Amino acid sequence: MASKKRDPSQLRSARWFAPDDQRSFGHRSRLKQMGYDTEDFQAKPVIAILNTWSEVNNCHTHFRDRAEEVKRGVWQAGGFPMEIPVMSMSESFMKPTSMYYRNLLALEVEETLRCYPVDGAVLMGGCDKTVPALIMGATSANIPSIFLPAGPMLKGCWRGETLGSGTDMWRYWAERQAGNLCEDGWNELEDGIARSPGHCMTMGTASTMTAIAEALGLCLPGSTSIPAVHSTHARMASACGRRVVDLAWDSVTPRELLTGDAFDNAIVTDMALGGSTNAIIHLIAMAGRAGVSLSLDRFDEISQQVPVIANIRPSGEYVMEDFYDAGGILALLEQIRPFLKTDCLTVSGKTLGENIAGAEIYNDDVIRSPERSVSKAGGTFVLRGNLAPDGCVIKPTAAEERLLQHTGKAAVFSDYADLKARIHDESLGLTEDDIIVLQNAGPIGAPGIPEWGMLPIPDYLLKKGVRDMVRISDARMSGTSYGACVLHIAPESAIGGPLALVQDGDMITLDVEGRKLHLDVSDDELERRKAQWQPGEPRIKRGYGKLYADEITQAPEGCDFRFLHDGPETPEPDIF
Repeated sequence: MASKKRDPSQLRSARWFAPDDQRSFGHRSRLKQMGYDTEDFQAKPVIAILNTWSEVNNCHTHFRDRAEEVKRGVWQAGGFPMEIPVMSMSESFMKPTSMYYRNLLALEVEETLRCYPVDGAVLMGGCDKTVPALIMGATSANIPSIFLPAGPMLKGCWRGETLGSGTDMWRYWAERQAGNLCEDGWNELEDGIARSPGHCMTMGTASTMTAIAEALGLCLPGSTSIPAVHSTHARMASACGRRVVDLAWDSVTPRELLTGDAFDNAIVTDMALGGSTNAIIHLIAMAGRAGVSLSLDRFDEISQQVPVIANIRPSGEYVMEDFYDAGGILALLEQIRPFLKTDCLTVSGKTLGENIAGAEIYNDDVIRSPERSVSKAGGTFVLRGNLAPDGCVIKPTAAEERLLQHTGKAAVFSDYADLKARIHDESLGLTEDDIIVLQNAGPIGAPGIPEWGMLPIPDYLLKKGVRDMVRISDARMSGTSYGACVLHIAPESAIGGPLALVQDGDMITLDVEGRKLHLDVSDDELERRKAQWQPGEPRIKRGYGKLYADEITQAPEGCDFRFLHDGPETPEPDIF
C-alpha cells in the first residue's frame, strides 16, 4: 500500500483544534482541563478507542487492560488516544437477543466517530454481534479503522474432558434431560466450561466473525486466533494502536478495503472454517454498508467449491486454543490460498496474500488439507422451495447425516412460548421422524430473530436415545449449536411468509444436497390458508421497538435498518 501521508492540517481533528478562534480555544482548553498539554494533541492524529467493555459482558472482561495497551501503542506512534465507551452487547445476558440491538450499536459507532474529532479508530470487540456492529458503524462513518479482536477463552475442562463453550452445554443438557447426568455433574460442568476472559472457544459466531474480519482485511495478520489471555494478545493490542496511527496519516478507510473481492474472501473463510450460520446475515449487512451487493446465492456458490478444513467444534473435534497452536487463521488461509483473492489490501499495509505467505500448519488434524477435509463442501448450504421462497440456511456438518434427505410430518408451534409449554408433552406423540416447526421467531415476529432455532428435542425421545431431528424456523441458531436445524426462513411467518401457513400433520421434504425445502401442500390449499391468515398485533408500539419493527429488513437482506443501509453520504458536522 503506497503511503499518502497527509499534512497535519489535513487531519480531520484539525477542524476542532487548529484554528485560532473562540470555538477551538474551547476545544483545546477542555483537553487541558483533563490534564493534557498542547504537545500531547497538537498536530497529531486523534485515535478513538471504542471500548465495548462492561461488567455485564463476560467476553470482554480483559478489555480494560487492552485499552491501556492500545493507548501505549498510539502514544508510541505519535498519536493522541481517546478511549470512548460504546454499547456493550453481551450475548449471554441481553434479551430478547443481542441481535435486536446490533443495529443500535452500529448507529452509535457511526455517530460517535462522526461527531467527535477523530482521525482513526480502534474497534474493540469479539462477543458475537459486537463484531459486525462495530464494522458496520465504522464503514458507514468511513474513518480509518482497525479491528481488535477479543480472542477466544481458554478451553474448558470437566473430569479430564475438554469442553467447548456452547457446544458441550447443549450436548450435556440433552444428556441431563435424558436422565444420564446427575445434578452434581451438571454443576461441575458449570464451573469448568468457561475458565477465562474471551469469547466462545468453539467455532461459534464470535470466532467466525473475528476470522471473517481478518479475511476482510480489517485486522492485523494472525490476530484473530490469539487466545484472550495470552501475552501475545496484549502485545497485539499495542500493535493495533501503533498501526492505526499510520492508517490515520494515510487516510486508509474501511470502504477502500471492503471490496467485492474482500467479501468473497470472507465467505471462503467462513466456509473453510465451518463457521456460524449467523455469518451470512452479518456479512450481507456489512456488505450493504460498504456498497457491495451480496446475495444468498453467492454464499451457496462458494459453499459448493470450498471444503471445511477446520476440525473445530461443533463441526469437528477441537477448540480455538488448539487452532491457534496448530497455526491459526494464517495457516488456514494459506491452505485455501487457491480460493482467495490474494491481491486484496489490508490494514497491515500489505495484501492478504503477503500476510499469509509462508504460514505453516503445525497440527494437520486440526487444520486439514482439502484432501482430508471435515466436509467436501462448505459449512453452510442455502436452501429454497415453496416453504422458503427467499431462502433459508442449514449447517450440514453439524447435523446427523441420516436427516440431510428427509420427509417428515410437521409438528407446529405458533411461537417460542407455545414450544416451551408443549414440546415435552408426551400426548403429542412425536417421533424422531417428525419435523418440529417454530413460527413467529424472525426479525419482526420474535422480535429480533433470536437464537431459538436449535429447537429442543422432547425429553421422552432423548430418553430413547434420539439426539437429532429436523427442526425448521425463521429464527437463528447459536454458532456453537449443532443439529439438523433449518434457519432464517424467509420471508418470515410474522409477515405472512409460507412458514405461517404450515399446519400440524403437513408433510415437509428436506433435501440438503438438492438445496430444497418443500412443503408438500398444493398451491390451491396454500392460497386458501393465505386468504385466512391474519397478522398479529405488534408487540412493541413505541421507542426503539417501533423503530426496529418499521425499519428492519429480512434475513436475506442482512436484518439491517433500511435507513442505515441506503441513502446519500452524511455530511461532516459543522463546527461553529
